[in-house]
Amino acid sequence: MDRRFLLQAMGKGIGAGLAARVTTPFGALAQDTVTLPFANGERRLVRYPGKRPLIQLTARPPQLETPFWVFNESVITPNDAFFVRYHMADIPLSIDPEAFRLEIKGNVERPLSLSLAELEKDFEPVEIVAVHQCTGNSRGFVEPRTAGGQLGNGAMGNARWSGVALKSILDKAGIKAGSRQVSFNGLDKPVMPETPDFVKALDIDHARDGEVMIAYAMNGEDLPWLNGFPIRLVVPGYYGTYWVKHLSEITVLDHAFDGYWMTTGYRAPDNACACVEPGQKPRATAPVARFKIRSFITNLADDAKIASAKPTLVKGIAFDGGYGITDVLLSADGGQSWREARLGEDLGRYSFREWQAELTLPRGTHELMVRAINRIGQTQPVQPLWNPPGYLRNAVETVRVHAA
Repeated sequence: MDRRFLLQAMGKGIGAGLAARVTTPFGALAQDTVTLPFANGERRLVRYPGKRPLIQLTARPPQLETPFWVFNESVITPNDAFFVRYHMADIPLSIDPEAFRLEIKGNVERPLSLSLAELEKDFEPVEIVAVHQCTGNSRGFVEPRTAGGQLGNGAMGNARWSGVALKSILDKAGIKAGSRQVSFNGLDKPVMPETPDFVKALDIDHARDGEVMIAYAMNGEDLPWLNGFPIRLVVPGYYGTYWVKHLSEITVLDHAFDGYWMTTGYRAPDNACACVEPGQKPRATAPVARFKIRSFITNLADDAKIASAKPTLVKGIAFDGGYGITDVLLSADGGQSWREARLGEDLGRYSFREWQAELTLPRGTHELMVRAINRIGQTQPVQPLWNPPGYLRNAVETVRVHAA
């Protein structure tokens, strides 16, 4: 099936062979359940078009979390396992790639209306491996609990994005003097008229840094429908709130954008740690921006049983906002002592960086902790930091294992 027919079939539940599988507009079929390790953590595993069974947070709009064991399969997250996060419930169910247009307007010399074919043929292609992470990733672990989707650690993924540098498109349109920001809107829309549309903005210099891109491919394939087909914004090193899906409008502005999702939504305390004392309100807030540094153990789950007095491989991933991971440290005694792990292949400063180490542990229960360091000396706090929306969690992760 071509792309247009596939998307129409997904939306309407039609098509030979597909109708038997797609019984709702999104084709969610219960497969099993998982229990995330926090209060009220039981979730369904569901299958949506183009996806393997993922952890469902909500059905409308679709919010699907990647089961954490997927991150042990490969440093690149497969398309069918990549998490899904929408804000607007009216998501596009049918997109004709031949009729689709990307509009570039506002404070420009030459407004543009670009087809997919023009994006793919008329601009130099670019590629980057970059982590995409939801701002509320890991919110379910925040204590005291905060409002919002109670996610585990799976609202993230690492992919090879292919497309066009945003700078190239803006340069073709011709940026007028006095331009300050660029706003981005997609085809997903609010259901109620009073709900603010999901529109995000970047400062003009950031938008033109040559790394922000419009992606039309993900891991060598067309973007999955639920990850933004036919094109999406990719903002390397920045939280997923900026990665607008089904991108359809780019507007160059001569003023700071004042939409809800910049001035009210997705803001954190405006201080060095983006934190306040639990239960307190910040004096001032600022839009969330770059990732905080993180690292995880991927091949051992909490309460795993391992052999005592024999080498045990421990491996995982680390990433940050684009400075690059230089060291990963592993502790087997709850943080009293640390040893260096071996870093894997460097796929770029915005990518997951694999790491591994071997431990030989005596009988008993051991607390394994992992901590990353980047090129500017940033590392993770041992104690979790707190803010009212439950954003930006990056505390040192602990996995308890039992050696016998």
